[in-house]
Amino acid sequence: MSSCVAWGQEETRNVRDADRERRAALRHFLRSRRARLSPGDVGLRVGGRRNTPGLRREEVAVLAGVSASWYTWLEQGREIKVSEDVLEAVSKALNLDRTEHAHLYLLAGMNPPAARQEMSPEELCRLRLAVEVWQPAPAFVVDRYWNVLASNAPARALLGVQEAGSNYLWSFFTDGRNRNRYPHWLDVASRLVGQFRVQAVRFLDDPNFEHLARRLCSASKDFDRLWAGHETRGSGIATVEVRPAPGRRGAFHHVVMGLHQRSEPLLMLYLPAQIAGDRVG
Repeated sequence: MSSCVAWGQEETRNVRDADRERRAALRHFLRSRRARLSPGDVGLRVGGRRNTPGLRREEVAVLAGVSASWYTWLEQGREIKVSEDVLEAVSKALNLDRTEHAHLYLLAGMNPPAARQEMSPEELCRLRLAVEVWQPAPAFVVDRYWNVLASNAPARALLGVQEAGSNYLWSFFTDGRNRNRYPHWLDVASRLVGQFRVQAVRFLDDPNFEHLARRLCSASKDFDRLWAGHETRGSGIATVEVRPAPGRRGAFHHVVMGLHQRSEPLLMLYLPAQIAGDRVG
């Protein structure tokens, strides 16, 4: 047997093993979520003795608008075709929260829908605290459209991030002072446009991305050219050089962290990095 054939067979076994594990996890997840609900929790009449706690499969099927047999097959992890509409109905029937909803999709072998995920006031408060304690290094938070939600003083002074409520991309491309802040401004600009393009593709059903891109294309020739070139960049760690003062240069490692499913909002952290013997000051 050739090494290529053996490798292919091993890969096939790995795929089958991963699929079995996913289906086993789906069975356990659906059963556990069904067991935690009572008929009264979902508006059903309670009647008769129950040998086990929770809803019956037939009751979940009725709530989801599917046949009892089909839901049983789903919970058993059988190889059946699952649509997004049915997963939404099952998720609603089981009172799944945002995290559980996305988890169900993944266990069923589908990508979760790009639902809008608003932050609670408590979450935003914690993020503001995290941004403040990150000083003296810059840090800020943006939403899916890169509107600034929170920023610390170094981010505003060194990177030109404006106050909460502004759009980071808009200020970067329309504030001429940013060209002096960044020795390699065009490289940073290309990376930002590429990351925004990738973010926009995650939310193709959201027209606000296109509206913002059109405004930026009208306001900045550089953004227009980069956008027309279909720049795409990942959110991996990148080194960003800055000019903290005339005649001085420094650098930061830029880390982008997605805080919710589908990477919304984004926490921008900057770690001081040595560059050519200089440091940010």
